[in-house]
Amino acid sequence: MIKPILNTALALLCTLQLAQAKVTLPSVFSDNMVLQQKTKAAIWGKADAGKTVTITTTWSGKKYTAITGADGSWKIKVATPSYGGPYTITISDGEAIELKNVLIGEVWVCSGQSNMEMPLAGWGKINNYEKEIADANYPNIRLLRLVQVTSNVPLADAKVANGGWTECSPTYVADFSSVAYFFAREVYKKTNIPVGVINTSWGGTIAEAWTSGPALKTMPDFADAAAKIETENLADAQKEYQVKIQEWQSLITQKDSGYSEGKAKWIGQDQDVSKWREMVLPGFLEKTLSNFDGVLWFHKKVVVPDSWAGKPLKLSLGSIDDADITWFNGEKVGETNNYLAPRVYTIPGNLVKAGENIINVRVYDGAGNGGFYSDAKQLFLANDAGEQIPLSGAWPYRIGLNLRDMPSFPTDPKSPNRPTMIFNAMINPFTQFAIKGAIWYQGESNTGRAYQYRDLFPTMIKDWRKQWDRGDFPFYFVQLANYYYTQTQPGASDWAELREAQLRTLSLPNTGMAVAIDLGGFDIHPKNKQEVGRRLGLVALAKTYGENIDYSGPIFKKFSVDKDKVTLSFQFATGGLKTPDGQPIKGFAIAGADQKFYWADATIVGDKVVVSSPQVTEPVAVRYAWGINPVCNLYNGANLPASPFRTDDWPGITFNKK
Repeated sequence: MIKPILNTALALLCTLQLAQAKVTLPSVFSDNMVLQQKTKAAIWGKADAGKTVTITTTWSGKKYTAITGADGSWKIKVATPSYGGPYTITISDGEAIELKNVLIGEVWVCSGQSNMEMPLAGWGKINNYEKEIADANYPNIRLLRLVQVTSNVPLADAKVANGGWTECSPTYVADFSSVAYFFAREVYKKTNIPVGVINTSWGGTIAEAWTSGPALKTMPDFADAAAKIETENLADAQKEYQVKIQEWQSLITQKDSGYSEGKAKWIGQDQDVSKWREMVLPGFLEKTLSNFDGVLWFHKKVVVPDSWAGKPLKLSLGSIDDADITWFNGEKVGETNNYLAPRVYTIPGNLVKAGENIINVRVYDGAGNGGFYSDAKQLFLANDAGEQIPLSGAWPYRIGLNLRDMPSFPTDPKSPNRPTMIFNAMINPFTQFAIKGAIWYQGESNTGRAYQYRDLFPTMIKDWRKQWDRGDFPFYFVQLANYYYTQTQPGASDWAELREAQLRTLSLPNTGMAVAIDLGGFDIHPKNKQEVGRRLGLVALAKTYGENIDYSGPIFKKFSVDKDKVTLSFQFATGGLKTPDGQPIKGFAIAGADQKFYWADATIVGDKVVVSSPQVTEPVAVRYAWGINPVCNLYNGANLPASPFRTDDWPGITFNKK
């Protein structure tokens, strides 16, 4: 019996040695991948120390070799031809592995926050998403989607979805970045060059999280934080965070006026709501309470038929941002902390009585839009027979807590919203991989620090270019869309200042901007991602692929003052300026030396705009589309919108914010 056991052990040992000897590759290398055309594309990985690794490709008879270092690392640069394929790449250290169905084409990194992350379906549901998904059969467009991970040190490899690169098809495109897909589609359809898009994006994230530590250390605002993150003990930091978060959550309850000694007091039938204000639900609470974050308590009387008394009911409240606790006749019936989850709670029969019943909902909103944001038909009380009592309409409400009265929320050491944390995990692993360029849609999370973004955003772009070491590769980005409420009078706006910071970034070489000031609305995630991708595609087709096409809307160039009139000149005024359907031009404001702005009368004269106001006899400054959700309608002959701008340099509301 000893000999068979020894033979088995030897066989297992040999198998283990072979497994250990086999070349391993980072996740960016897989079947279906795209390699950048006409370059020396790096391929790298691990094997046993001292091994000879060879690479051969079916587009060339050349054999490439490298000897692994002491840690088993190796890297080979392979010359790639003009676009084409599919090809096979064979990599061997004595045991061969093959990468099949490989295309040579153009590789674009697609990054940013939620408007880049926003998929065609899922939580995104862009316009006409079902047909767009069904039609997405483009085998020469390849998709690589990253799993969201953070790290306080640079990582060599990234986590990817679906096992690696996939062909663009209805199966894989539904969960992919809609902007990245529509950009790739625009480029591919016009050039017939295979396109690979790497979707590395994360909703709600700040630009400094996408920037490397060495780059941030050159900026005084971030140097200390970047250095701290590099050296911190993550396990200790996580324990400290757990203590802080428990203290913060306890403080929320202590400061919430709707609680007394930890018990809810604004619930039940005895609660007097005669002095409470009303809010129409469903709807975002910011429509009623501008820029509010905190706790609101809602109260709703509902009359139940006699036949429903004593029987269990279903309470549907739709989705609530961020979290809720719900009571029925003073008894807690549900609690949900996931803002995406529909609230459907069961009301026990013993709580249900004929006549008047009371529903109370405590809503916590930590940031951004909060409240009830489903369709009105999703707010109802129903019995087992499916009969419903609608709950949409006016609900009395009262503020329990404004987060302005709270200390800052503790930051999770693993949070994506810390300097360098996403760069380390989701950008650094790709900086050896040959790319054509990058597209970017981000800025919403930096609007409160727009002046800082003037330096931060260009620093990030230059950092990426340095990290990739491929020169000033194309970097094209989306200017923030219009969003939220419309200001009735001209005034300050942090979103306008962020758009200005993006506009100023065009001073960097080989950059381009897609204006989206006409694509948004009250939803921070505009659904028309087709047009966003198309406009980015126009920039790439013109600036990267040499197409003789219009790719930008009007960009302010200079102005002159003649008595009470200001004349504005523009770049990219191809075919003259216009408004849709010849409507009067809107969106201009004018001010004198007192810096007080008034809505202006504006007239298009060829490729110029003349602005004036009877309230400003000696104008010195003009602003256009200066607001978070401005009413504006200036276009050029290519039907591309003008970028928001201002002629003055007066300090804005984010001037000293860090």
